[in-house]
Amino acid sequence: MQLDKVHALVTGGANGMGRCFVEQLRDSGAKVFFCDVDPDAIAATSVALNVPGTVADVSSEADVTRMFDEACAAMSHVNVLINNAGIIRDGLLVRKDRKTGDLRPLPKSKWDQVIAVNLTGPFLCMREFATRCVQHDIKPAVAVNISSVTRAGNMGQSNYSAAKAGLVADTTLWAKELARYGMRVGAVAPGYVATPMVSSMRPEVLEKVLQPVPLRRLGQPEEIWQALRFVLECDYFTGRVIEVDGGLRL
Repeated sequence: MQLDKVHALVTGGANGMGRCFVEQLRDSGAKVFFCDVDPDAIAATSVALNVPGTVADVSSEADVTRMFDEACAAMSHVNVLINNAGIIRDGLLVRKDRKTGDLRPLPKSKWDQVIAVNLTGPFLCMREFATRCVQHDIKPAVAVNISSVTRAGNMGQSNYSAAKAGLVADTTLWAKELARYGMRVGAVAPGYVATPMVSSMRPEVLEKVLQPVPLRRLGQPEEIWQALRFVLECDYFTGRVIEVDGGLRL
């Protein structure tokens, strides 16, 4: 797909990698619409990049439907979906307090929150995207799911790892189901990326995080964009995941 033919909807597009994707798509000649849950960040990104956005919770069916309605009103149609929105609510499955000996299991609420946004959200967005593409015979069409190196299982991230692994599995099966309609589905799995959240870590914590990374540095959002761009432009790519993790293995 040529990028100047792209009408993209980017979830979680007001900050970090999502904002980079919005900016790079815009600069490549694509039409772009994005969503996020932070109204102030949406307003700032919309003004800075001159790209329309809306407040939407991807785990809400009503919000997803409204978001697609607004995106289609702004761009006439959507032929690219970037499932980027995500949250973290980390914690060990069971943690023993060193002083008191008390056990602190991972709260179900933290599990539910991450699964809702990071796995149910992409499902709802993909279902809406596919339905509209099939209904209006929009093709070619491409969806890119942003997974993570943590899909292999990262300590303290039972919820996040499960969601990101599930997203890769869904990428494979959605690619099989939707190919007949002229749709491709791919995934990109970043390692540790220099987003505001990661870059704000204390130096000693960040150093520990980077120790197992062979390249000994954080990835840049623009480097993740390069992989995403390949998925969009290569018409023979579907059902697979591109790893951009500096060689990290968990």
